[in-house]
Amino acid sequence: MERDLLERLLVGNDEASVAALATLRCGGSHVVWDGTTPAEPLALTYGRRLRHTRFRGIETTNLAHAVELLGRHQQPVRLGEIRAADGSWTFMLFLAEDGSSLIACTGVRRAHA
Repeated sequence: MERDLLERLLVGNDEASVAALATLRCGGSHVVWDGTTPAEPLALTYGRRLRHTRFRGIETTNLAHAVELLGRHQQPVRLGEIRAADGSWTFMLFLAEDGSSLIACTGVRRAHA
């Protein structure tokens, strides 16, 4: 997916979308993978990640809301990722099957090596 199209999809006012857009505009890398995944298993997987990050004290943004949105979404989801140039944050994007809209966005602060 082209960077400018991805920027247009990240127009939400939630904290994760705003931060992901800023990261992309500041030179972050991005990828949107081909293919789709059912939303329900993603909701379960990211629900486990939510519990793990809370237990470990790892900073996230919008993860609980993303889990909620994925749990309600009835269609397959296309996945994308934005990584900060300095490696400090990774944002996961959950897109509509055709890539035309953003369903949810979440970010996790990465530990520095």
